[in-house]
Amino acid sequence: MKRAKQRGAAILTAMLTVVLVATLAASTLWQQWRAVEIEAAERSRAQSVWVLNGALDWARLILREDARKGGTDHLGEPWAVPLEQARLSTFLATDRSDTLAADEAQDAFLSGQIVDLQARLNITNLAQNGKIDEPSRIAFSRLFDQLNLPASELMAMIANLRLIQDGSAQALANMTLPLLPRDPDELTWLGLSPSTIASLRPFITILPMPTPVNLNTAAVEVIYACVEAFEMADASRLVRERGASPLTSLADATKVSGNAAARFVEGQHSVATRFFEVRGNLQVDQTTVLERSVVQRDGLDVKTLWRKRGVTASGSPVQ
Repeated sequence: MKRAKQRGAAILTAMLTVVLVATLAASTLWQQWRAVEIEAAERSRAQSVWVLNGALDWARLILREDARKGGTDHLGEPWAVPLEQARLSTFLATDRSDTLAADEAQDAFLSGQIVDLQARLNITNLAQNGKIDEPSRIAFSRLFDQLNLPASELMAMIANLRLIQDGSAQALANMTLPLLPRDPDELTWLGLSPSTIASLRPFITILPMPTPVNLNTAAVEVIYACVEAFEMADASRLVRERGASPLTSLADATKVSGNAAARFVEGQHSVATRFFEVRGNLQVDQTTVLERSVVQRDGLDVKTLWRKRGVTASGSPVQ
């Protein structure tokens, strides 16, 4: 009986030992798998950053070469042609030394676009030195009316902009002073609702200084808003005429506008651009990395003002 008990205890001990070893082995394997996954994700992130850095440099080169030619900026220029989604391996050299890199890039796709930010109404124009800029207020009012948006939100945004720009002690003492937004999504800080921002997003921008609207690239709604004497038909006519022949000066805009009452003013309207947004989209397997960069071009100097990157995995955004 004693031997049977000892044998049973030995079997039980052996079974427990096997379970413990299996558990430890599974835990070790899981940790190794997790480490490999983390390393792969980090490598993919680093590679994505380098590719998007290269895409931004490429876009800056395009804008610099466009500046060498001088003249106006319009939608028929090379910078305005979007890069459709293309397999990353098509951008690599075809020599044997790059075979491995090309194989690794088979499931990576790159696309991008350069957008003229002066084709939009600039929020910064609304208040200058703490005072309302009347032409800009009228332009935004016309845009809000066109989009059926609440005027009360526009007034709240203007009031907050004036408060931010007011350097008086009273403003500085106000602990509820809002921050100056950098991106349209942040305009909730100034009193706009998310639904209003969604409607305005294609037509507005926030730049570090007041800027005129480029009549060669602006949408019909923006041109209607920034030319007080215009009706929508007038704005549509100007867009149609510039498509046939880009505007080379504000005098050209006056000629083709078809509205004798329309006035095109330096500082409010232009036919050239200094500020652009570069959009890059890199898809690797089930992960997509999106990047937006704002660049400023002064002559041949094209500098990056800020960059914003986001990741989408399996269709869900990751903040």
